[in-house]
Amino acid sequence: MKLMIIESPGKIKKLSSILGSSWKIAASVGHIRDLPTKEMGVVAPEFKPTYQFTERGSDVVKRLKSLVREADEIYLATDPDREGESISWHLKESLQLKNPKRVAFNEITQAAVTKALASPRTINGPLVAAQEARRVLDRLVGYTVSPELSRQTGEKLSAGRVQSPAVRLVVDREREIQRFKVTQHYGFQITLNGPDTSEWRAEWQTKPDFVSEDAPYFLNRDFASRVGQTAVEVIDFTEGESRRSPPPPFTTSSLQQAASVALNLNPKAAMEAAQKLYEQGHITYHRTDNPNISEESLGAIRAVAEQLGLDMAPVLRKFKAPDGAQEGHPAITPTHWEVVEAGETPSQKALYQLIRHRALACQLTDAIYAVRTAQLKGLDLVDEQLIRFEAKGRTLIEPGWRKLTDHDQTEEKESAVGEIDNPIPLLSIGEVIAVTGGKLLEKKTKPPTRYTEATLIKKLESAGIGRPATYAAIMDNITSRGYVRTEKKHLVPTSTGETIVDALTGQFSFVELGYTRDIEASLDRIAQGKATYLSVVGGLYANLQQEMQGLQVTSSASPAHPCPSCGKALRRLKGGSGFFWGCTGYPECSETLPDAKGQPGVRKDVRLSEHACPACGKPLVHRQKKGKSGYDFWGCSGFKDGCRQSFSNKGGKPQLNQPKESV
Repeated sequence: MKLMIIESPGKIKKLSSILGSSWKIAASVGHIRDLPTKEMGVVAPEFKPTYQFTERGSDVVKRLKSLVREADEIYLATDPDREGESISWHLKESLQLKNPKRVAFNEITQAAVTKALASPRTINGPLVAAQEARRVLDRLVGYTVSPELSRQTGEKLSAGRVQSPAVRLVVDREREIQRFKVTQHYGFQITLNGPDTSEWRAEWQTKPDFVSEDAPYFLNRDFASRVGQTAVEVIDFTEGESRRSPPPPFTTSSLQQAASVALNLNPKAAMEAAQKLYEQGHITYHRTDNPNISEESLGAIRAVAEQLGLDMAPVLRKFKAPDGAQEGHPAITPTHWEVVEAGETPSQKALYQLIRHRALACQLTDAIYAVRTAQLKGLDLVDEQLIRFEAKGRTLIEPGWRKLTDHDQTEEKESAVGEIDNPIPLLSIGEVIAVTGGKLLEKKTKPPTRYTEATLIKKLESAGIGRPATYAAIMDNITSRGYVRTEKKHLVPTSTGETIVDALTGQFSFVELGYTRDIEASLDRIAQGKATYLSVVGGLYANLQQEMQGLQVTSSASPAHPCPSCGKALRRLKGGSGFFWGCTGYPECSETLPDAKGQPGVRKDVRLSEHACPACGKPLVHRQKKGKSGYDFWGCSGFKDGCRQSFSNKGGKPQLNQPKESV
C-alpha cells in the first residue's frame, strides 16, 4: 500500500478518485505541532523552538503511525507553500519517517497529481526554516511586548508583529480624517447642443490662470458665478482611441478584495470558500502572490473563448507582480476552464464565477474607446479675463474583455476610467457655438476615506506587511480583539486600538512599515538559502530587548466601556455559559455584566431580602429558575466577596438550619 498524507480531509474524496484503490489517503487536519499555548517556547540565544502536539495532534499522529506501519511508500503531499512544507517536516519528525517522498501540486487534477508523483523530492529545509522563523518572530514580539502593555494599562492587550502595523494603518487614517479641514471651492459648467440636438457639457478650466500648485482651489464664489457665456469658440479639437487592458487574474490578496466588494464576504469567509473549491478540485491553489497564469492554460482559454464568441489577445499577457512577491505558484484559476458552475454553497458558486470570469478575461482583447476632447474659449470676458472651457467624452466601441466582466471587482467604485456620458459632436477649430445653459459648481474637498477590509488588504500588500496566507488572519485578529470595529464596511479604530498604537509608535521598530517589510524580505532570504534562521531571529530579538527598556504606556482616552463599580475598562470574556463582560481591575474589582450583542448589558436587579446570612450578616437573595435545569434556593449577596453560603427554600423562606450544598 502507498500512503499519501495531506492536510485537509476535504481533499481525500477527490484524490482517492484520482489515485485508485492501491493508495491510502490520510489527513493531518492541518498542524499537528505548535509552540506551547501558555509560554513562549523559545529561549535565547539558540532560539530553538519547543513544540507540543496541538489539541488533536497526538490523536492524529497515533492514527497515522498505524497507517505508516502498513505502508510500503509514504508521500507527504501537504500544501505547496512554506506552511505546507513546515507541516511535512513536523510529520516526518513526529512519525519518525526516514525517507518520505515530498510531493506538491498546485491543483487537484489527474494531470497535476500524476506529474507531482513522477518527480518526488525531499523536504525543503530553507522553506521550513523560513516558516519557523516567521512563527518564532511572531511569538517573540507577542510574548515580550503584550504582557508589559497589559500590565501598564490594566487591560488585556496584545501586540503583534503584523497585526500592530495593520492597526496603526487604521489609526493613522482615522486621525488624518480628523485633522482634515474642508475647503469650499467653485467651478462652472456650461451646456451646449450638438447638431442632433443632443446636449453636451464643458467645464471651466481654472488652471493655470486662476489657481496654482500652492493654491489649487478657486475660492471666489462671486467671480465663479459670473463665468457663464453666451457663446464659445473652438480653439482645439482632438479625437482618437484609448484602450483599457483587462485586470490580472486573482492572487490571494485581490481575491479577498473582490470577494469583499462584489460578494460582501469577509476575508476569512472568502478563504474558507476558496479552500473548499480547491479541495473539490475546481480551482488552483488559492494562496499565491503571482498574477500570471501558466502557459499550459492558453489552449483551454482559447477553446472557451471561441465557444463564447470572445476574441483572444494576440500574445500571452503577462502582469507585473507586487514587489517582494514570491511567485511560487500561478494565479488562481479554474482547473477545468470549460466548467461554468462549481461549488456546493452559494458563496462557493459565486466565488468560482468571479475566479473563472477574471481568469478568462485576462487573456482577451483590450476594450477600445473613441475619445473626443475640445478646448473652448468664451467670447465674453469676466473682469477683463479670458475664460476657457474643456469638454471630454469617451464612448465604448469595442468591449473586448468587458463582454465577460464589466469592471475590476476589487475596486470599491468604478473610477473615471468608465465611459464619460458626454456626446461631443465633431467640431472644427474656429467654430462658434451658442451656449444653451450653465450652472455654478459648488465643490468641497473630501477627507481620505476610511479603510475597508478590501482596501486595507491592498495597503498591507503594497506595504509588504504579511503574506497572502496571513491577510485573513490579520483582519480576524484586529476585529475580534476589539482593536478595530466595522461601521458600514469601513474600519474604525477603537480607543483600545489607539492606546496600543500610541504605546508602540516611536518605541518599537516592528510597528514601522519599512521595518516590517524588511523582515518579510529577510524571511524570503531564509527561504532562498541566503540568510540563516539564527541571524534573522537573533537580530530582531536583540533589537526588541533594547526597545523594551523604554516602553511607557499613556492613554488619555477614557475606556470605551467603563466599569460601573471602579471606572476601569471592561473587557469581553467567554465563560462556560457564553460571553460576558468583566472588569480589567480583577481581582481587586470583580464586577461582571452580561453581554448584549457584543456590548456590556444591564445587570439584572437583585432583590435583597430581610433575611441575613448567618455567616457574614449580608442580606440573602432568593434565586429561582424554572425548567429542566432550574433551581430554587437562597444565597448570600456577598458571593463575590467570598461568602458561599446558600440555603434550601421552603414556603418562600430560607431554611437557615438546612444549608444547601455550596455553589
